[in-house]
Amino acid sequence: MLARMSSEPEQQIGVGSPDAFQRLWTPHRMAYIQGENKPSGPGADDGCPFCAIPAKSDEDGLVIARGELVYAVLNLYPYNGGHLMVVPFRHVADYTDLTDQETVELGDYTKRAMKALRAASGAQGFNIGMNQGDVAGAGIAAHLHQHIVPRWGGDTNFMPVVGHTKVLPQLLADTRRMLAEKWPAGA
Repeated sequence: MLARMSSEPEQQIGVGSPDAFQRLWTPHRMAYIQGENKPSGPGADDGCPFCAIPAKSDEDGLVIARGELVYAVLNLYPYNGGHLMVVPFRHVADYTDLTDQETVELGDYTKRAMKALRAASGAQGFNIGMNQGDVAGAGIAAHLHQHIVPRWGGDTNFMPVVGHTKVLPQLLADTRRMLAEKWPAGA
């Protein structure tokens, strides 16, 4: 593929005006853009993927670890390799609606996720947080989920900024297996 790259503008039929840009097609992202797996409503029975995942095998659901009240799962549309989420089993939208026990286990699983990511991939830092509500950017606002995004020095480059594309070095199934193997046991 790189052998065909040149600095000469290339006519690409069907992609708009001719220009000098090379294109990296990521058709798998269309599922996210088109809202695939997005619930049809706010209820647990409205197609919530976070309610459906626990019924799947760990491999099929990309589940890394299961607790009593929460589970850790890889993000299907990751910002970075190893991007995972901690999700309560109970269908609840707002952080303030978590029980005290759910809040404690969500925090414990966040700590375990950080330890597993450091052990498995040498993560040097993390972005951790949750978007509460549609207006705050929650992709699935009806079911609370906390993101844990591993970061490394120099992990940003031109691809996300100019190409609006993330390059992930590993298949999600391989990342799930690697993190599950490094998941710390409970205290």
